[in-house]
Amino acid sequence: MCGIAGIYAPSSPESRVDRVEKMTRKLAPRGPDGAGVVNRNCVTLGHRRLKIIDLSDNAQQPMTDPFLKLDIVFNGCIYNYKSLRRELEANSYRFFSDSDTEVVLKAYHAWGTDCVKHFNGMFAFAVHEWQTGRLVLGRDRLGIKPLYVAESNDQIAFASTLPALLQSGVADTGIDPIALNYYMSFHAVVPAPFTILKGIRKLPPATVRVYEKDGSHRSESYWQLEVGGAVEELGLDVVEWQERLLDALRLAVRRRMVADVPVGVLLSGGLDSSLIVGLLAEQGQDRLNTFSIGFEDAGGEKGNEFMYSDIVANHFNTDHHQIRVPTETVLGTLPDTFQAMSEPMVSHDNIGFYLLSREVSRHLKVVQSGQGADEVFGGYHWYPPLLESNHAAEDYSRLFMDLDYADYTRAVTEDYAQSDLARSFVNQRFETPSGTSPVDKALHLDTTVMLVDDPVKRVDNMTMAFGLEARVPFLDHELVELAGRIPAKLKFRGDGKWILKEVARSVIPEEVIDRPKGYFPVPALKYLDGPYLAMVRDTLDGFRCVNRGIFRRGYISELLEQPSQHITPLGGSKLWQVALLELWLEAQGL
Repeated sequence: MCGIAGIYAPSSPESRVDRVEKMTRKLAPRGPDGAGVVNRNCVTLGHRRLKIIDLSDNAQQPMTDPFLKLDIVFNGCIYNYKSLRRELEANSYRFFSDSDTEVVLKAYHAWGTDCVKHFNGMFAFAVHEWQTGRLVLGRDRLGIKPLYVAESNDQIAFASTLPALLQSGVADTGIDPIALNYYMSFHAVVPAPFTILKGIRKLPPATVRVYEKDGSHRSESYWQLEVGGAVEELGLDVVEWQERLLDALRLAVRRRMVADVPVGVLLSGGLDSSLIVGLLAEQGQDRLNTFSIGFEDAGGEKGNEFMYSDIVANHFNTDHHQIRVPTETVLGTLPDTFQAMSEPMVSHDNIGFYLLSREVSRHLKVVQSGQGADEVFGGYHWYPPLLESNHAAEDYSRLFMDLDYADYTRAVTEDYAQSDLARSFVNQRFETPSGTSPVDKALHLDTTVMLVDDPVKRVDNMTMAFGLEARVPFLDHELVELAGRIPAKLKFRGDGKWILKEVARSVIPEEVIDRPKGYFPVPALKYLDGPYLAMVRDTLDGFRCVNRGIFRRGYISELLEQPSQHITPLGGSKLWQVALLELWLEAQGL
């Protein structure tokens, strides 16, 4: 896990080293163990390193192979790199390191852009071909590792984070009206390629993009998730599905133990993280380091789930760390949390993951985390109503989206109220052939879009703010493919994730399987009051926010007058949603 950056300027001879070094300095928290820049022909590549696999200097980046005439910067982990290395060695490739980075480099030389189809892992990379001057960018199937791109007339800049890319000086930093509509309506989910800034885009998941020296470029999507039963599996009974699922889960968590440093688990006390702990214990991991976090209660809402995480920690005899965060600590940490966000994210979980990551990074460099299970196996409350829905897109929007278009036009000024793009996007996704039933279509949308640009992005941003690598076994692409083929009726017996819960009964205590669903709650950010409300009021009444002219002043006043009366369908604060965008823009110096 690292941070990558670069500038590609085939028609411009001036040096770009200073600008790329400035970008990599911004990426320093992602890679505190090393730094490097290489400038060759029309490409300047930069890297910050977090040492996880091959701790020697042989794995330093940017990595250059003078024999193959290739340069690479790579962020992520290829879990099957050892088997790929053996395959490449059998084809006469010779290695100078024990890293997965070099495997990616050799794999690109051997298979070209098809190399990505061989990888099991999370990754974002840039490869430069000396002889052609070509630059190739790639991103993993489920977008676990980020890659931001800014293009101007004569140069392309890229980086692992949006704040780092701002240092390139390439991007238009105006607010994108399309992205703003997504942000305010689609629970702050801004699908690729958009970001909140006009001049910065995201390379979509499962995409390889090739930039040629003549200025042209092409993109290829190399993987598609199929949701709905396969014909050859229609006859499988529930026991056979459970056996296949348990085998896939075991493989997914075992793959993510590949490291030359210890690996721990972020243990929330929910089903998903508890199952990871149980599967690792089953495979012989003794005295596993586990970590839980809790906050003070507010508004009658409990701020921790320690009673459940303690059950799992005691049952499996883990080396457990319980982190209690007082309210005043949350308030003082918020500015740093905004700085760590590549894009504005409204979820209260951000502060939880930020503070949890700060503590965990004092003990470990790698953890496994339970993100993705709810989207893949159907754990959210908006899925069951869609099972028999005759108006699936409408019902999904009503249950998930924060604002309808009427509310959106009341919130933003005329320049930004162009059209209901977010709702149109949802309608289009429900009209595609992806999935046979309404609930399958919702699972497909959430797994390939919402998951990428909310939970997964949140975990990457907050963990990497402290040089902590988070691995997500529920997003092993082979496990996701299997889950997509499991019939919906096996996911939605009871209150969701039925088949995952049944599989878990042979692994973890019943008490954490049949409990109410929870998350990393930070009640003080939902029920804004006292110093939190004062901070928000000062921000929204400040000259920067007023001069920016995004929101109607009447709407802001309405929210400030009675914050607790303006809650989204997902239980978030509409006031926090508005304030978070302004706080993020100011934190990035915009």
